Amino acid sequence: MKSNLKNDVIFKTFFSRKGNEVCLIDFLEALLEVKIETIKIEQEVNLGRFLLKEDAESLDIEAILDDGIVVDIEMRVDDKHNIVAKAVFYDTKQITRLMLEGEEYENIKKIMMINILNDELFLFEDYISKTVTVMDHHREYVVIDAMEWCFIELPKFRRSQPNMEKKVNQWLAIIDDVDEELIEMAEEKNQLLRKVRAEFVELSGDEETRRLEELKDKWVRDYKSGVSYARQEGMQEGLEHGIEKGIKEGEKNNSLEIAKEMLENGEEVEKIEKYTKLTKEEIEKLRKKK
Repeated sequence: MKSNLKNDVIFKTFFSRKGNEVCLIDFLEALLEVKIETIKIEQEVNLGRFLLKEDAESLDIEAILDDGIVVDIEMRVDDKHNIVAKAVFYDTKQITRLMLEGEEYENIKKIMMINILNDELFLFEDYISKTVTVMDHHREYVVIDAMEWCFIELPKFRRSQPNMEKKVNQWLAIIDDVDEELIEMAEEKNQLLRKVRAEFVELSGDEETRRLEELKDKWVRDYKSGVSYARQEGMQEGLEHGIEKGIKEGEKNNSLEIAKEMLENGEEVEKIEKYTKLTKEEIEKLRKKK
């Protein structure tokens, strides 16, 4: 995939990097049409975090605005299935996490999930869509405002002849990185976007970022391989058991490959054990095979 902000590793590495909070604020202010004074990034994306099993599947950007609203941004260029269902699932998962952390019902802050798609989801031509839950026969009454979803469909943006006076369109031109004329107009009107482009080009050449991209691709391949294996096993053992076994097999193979590379780089056994969840005995076996 081209190294631009549509690459989810580049996107999430760039926006989670310390010092780039001003860029994320600028983008969110343009998209949400609100003033943001401060923003807190929950976790910076890096190689160590990705090697941890719980972070391998998703490297989403989670930010907390100064009024406490939680914003979750997902770059879904390659993910075209069940987008709406996944958005609902992730939001409810966030609320559950907050409740487990001890928040009272009335204190739960709004959670907004922003999904950036390189595909078309809805039948209308609006390329930015935001949800609101209202009553059926009294649509002026908002029933649920604790969750909100925003969907950005880049293919519709490209053909919309966007008004480049609007800052959100300037950002989308940079994120989409397709129309050079729109990109030039965006950079002329928003000097911050020159820094953005220069930095994601730099990131694409960064060794750790390239390794993150490779690991993410490998994780996806191994996951799919595990599911494929699970389907075959499921024919004889039952689908549920087969899927679980196949996914574990894929994860195990991925951990072994990562451990091999860490050994080649001279990493300590304790560190490899922490990141891969392999046992010391398994790691020592790999060392002897070198």
